[in-house]
Amino acid sequence: MSAQREMKEKNPWPTPVTIIIIIVIGVIAIVALVTVAVLQNKPVPQKYKYGIVLDAGSSHTALYIYQWPAEKDNNTGRVEQTHSCKVKGKGISSYASEPWKAGESLKECMGEAENTVPKERAHETPLYLGATAGMRLLDIVNSSASKNVFQAVEKALRNSPFSYQGARILSGQEEGAFGWVTVNYLDDRLKQGLKTTGALDLGGASTQISFISDDFDGSQSPINSVNFRLYGNDYNLYTHSFLCYGKDQVLKMVLANQTQSGATTALDPCFHSGYNETKNYSILYDSPCVSGRKPQEAPEKFDHIGKGNFQDCQKVVKSVFNFTFCKYSQCSFNGVFQPLLQGPFGAFSAYYFVMNFLNLTDTAMPLETVKEKLSQYCATSWDKIKRQHPTVNVKYLAEYCFSGTYILTLLTEGYNFTAETYSNIKFIKKIKGSDAGWTLGYMLNLTNMIPAEAPDSPPLPHAGYVSIVTLMTILLIGLLLFVALRIFWARCSKKTQIV
Repeated sequence: MSAQREMKEKNPWPTPVTIIIIIVIGVIAIVALVTVAVLQNKPVPQKYKYGIVLDAGSSHTALYIYQWPAEKDNNTGRVEQTHSCKVKGKGISSYASEPWKAGESLKECMGEAENTVPKERAHETPLYLGATAGMRLLDIVNSSASKNVFQAVEKALRNSPFSYQGARILSGQEEGAFGWVTVNYLDDRLKQGLKTTGALDLGGASTQISFISDDFDGSQSPINSVNFRLYGNDYNLYTHSFLCYGKDQVLKMVLANQTQSGATTALDPCFHSGYNETKNYSILYDSPCVSGRKPQEAPEKFDHIGKGNFQDCQKVVKSVFNFTFCKYSQCSFNGVFQPLLQGPFGAFSAYYFVMNFLNLTDTAMPLETVKEKLSQYCATSWDKIKRQHPTVNVKYLAEYCFSGTYILTLLTEGYNFTAETYSNIKFIKKIKGSDAGWTLGYMLNLTNMIPAEAPDSPPLPHAGYVSIVTLMTILLIGLLLFVALRIFWARCSKKTQIV
């Protein structure tokens, strides 16, 4: 017994109770460490900032509200569209004779904006209005009328609770470039430095094409070059806007060609057989795109009669393009330089709406098949078309044959897409919930939401950080248990030897 008592006094190993206490304290410390790490890095409920852009197009005005994370110095949070509103009535350029109505027309959508943006954020929410080709044309015809329209619009917008930042006419180059920024930003191509997507925009009064091409360095046609540095990458963008080549203005040009001699009847292959409407000559020639073609002794009215023939429609549409001269190595039309097409393209605005109505947005469909389907549609009688689409506005319904034919002609004859490259086009309305168009790119530019250089980022994302801490904790607990078991085993072995 005395020998056993002597061995116990000399035994260096802690008692079982001490070991358990050490393990419990260790586990508590590790759990506390993990808890603090998770809570410290847990994303907090997000607060947002907002921006509003009004797109004052030739045929209508639309309001878009965007939101992004409100952290200070944030340039990495994604900007997303949270609301949109289409203003009732025509574009603001149509109110040239009654400019006050341009401001009045915005009230309903501005009311929606006030209900969407939190009141505490309204005073810091930037509000922009950008006018495009409709106002460009009005400014050419009557600059004082254009000024009056803007004054009426500004008065209405200054009365809102938002931070009004001005209204202006965008150049065609800006419209094309900002559309390209929007498409590639929403698709995360800029931030990740991926190959970019070209942008095809079609409105009522103009059309834009913008893309990156290895064949373009800006030397041949500097006016078509726009340089961006975004997220640390340099982009030399080719972009061109064709004023008067929006679908509404091209329709005026086609009709002007058919009535140039002062004819009282226009037999139009781009409208369905059975279509017959009496139209006013003065309305046809009220645009600077066609005003110079008006016959000196034009009758007051003319009969617009449809005959529904796709092939003949293509011919009259093609007549508005000029392919007879090109001083560059290659051109699109009207002597405008265009480099070789490259990469995929997103086609939006009227491109999408027209082709979606015609059920022709699937570009995997062979181009010849697309033409055959459009030919069949154009050959359908006007009465049958109206019966098939009783809820569609008659004016728009009558024009879909023309608009679809113009789109195919513009893409293939104008921009040089072929049967092989047509599938590179994707007709789009939205990308990840946000409308494709120039407005988002415009706001991103004005608010500096896209940095020139790639922003710094933590070595690990939140999820990765938590995973590593958790793994290390499990390993430490396992190590503690292993040490404890070894201690118990050694103690038990020592006791056996003593006995």
